[in-house]
Amino acid sequence: MNYAGKSGVQDRHRVLAGQKDRNRGLGTVNAQGQHALPEGGKARRVYLLLRDDISNGSVREGSLLPGENKLAESYGVSRVTIRRALDALAAEGWIEKKTGAGSVVLARQSGGQKISANFATLIPQLVDIDRSTTARLLTFSYGPPTEIVADALGLKSGEKVQTAVRVRLVDDQPYSHLTTHVPEQIARNYDETDLATQPLFRLLERGGVQVDSAQQSLSATLASPEVAEALDVAVGSALLSLNRVVRDADGRGVEYLSALYRPELFRVEMELSRVGAGETRYWQPVIGARDE
Repeated sequence: MNYAGKSGVQDRHRVLAGQKDRNRGLGTVNAQGQHALPEGGKARRVYLLLRDDISNGSVREGSLLPGENKLAESYGVSRVTIRRALDALAAEGWIEKKTGAGSVVLARQSGGQKISANFATLIPQLVDIDRSTTARLLTFSYGPPTEIVADALGLKSGEKVQTAVRVRLVDDQPYSHLTTHVPEQIARNYDETDLATQPLFRLLERGGVQVDSAQQSLSATLASPEVAEALDVAVGSALLSLNRVVRDADGRGVEYLSALYRPELFRVEMELSRVGAGETRYWQPVIGARDE
């Protein structure tokens, strides 16, 4: 696989009008019983962004969403648009609208079988990119992890993580938004200044962590207002999304990475070879294939 940061490409502010979701339906249900997005492009954009925040655990189950006025201000739309998006989320079972209380996030239902792929050479490629690009540290803090992060890292109740948000730039143009979560007892081995100037994997090794394995997935998402501002794109722009859980030699989780990439500046390539015989022939990734 090759991972290239392409500079000199003009920013394309595209807003997705729709996105398939295999696990749950989209929007409201029309007269034919088919799922449909809420009316209006702006309402669809807000609906998809809020749904992504709920599905990825950014908004906890049982928590209240901000009020309509606050949401309208955050997304730069009218209250009518926000109300349409919330109605669609309620119709699909993502939230429950309670009079006088607001919109409560409901428990997420488990979906069906998910498609996954093995990107065996991703980490060394990203390490190379880290060496050839610059990073800007946006936030650095300690606190309780989300449920998804706690489960992935195997943390016990009450344990904290160090969470950092960074933006990577190529030729002074932001192309990736990186959020890392590291267990507190490991993260205490480095400080904010270290993380602003050195790759995280080097800081983990410096602290005695023996990185052994990782599990990662590649998908797509939409840019939230905060991410859009950091990456200099429009709210709702399509982004590549990569999640990675890194483990040490004892199988303990040492890092949870959530990375977002501008697709016009970053791409994933895979070299394949045809193997097998007869009707059983299939495409197989060529592991270790990289540009020199």
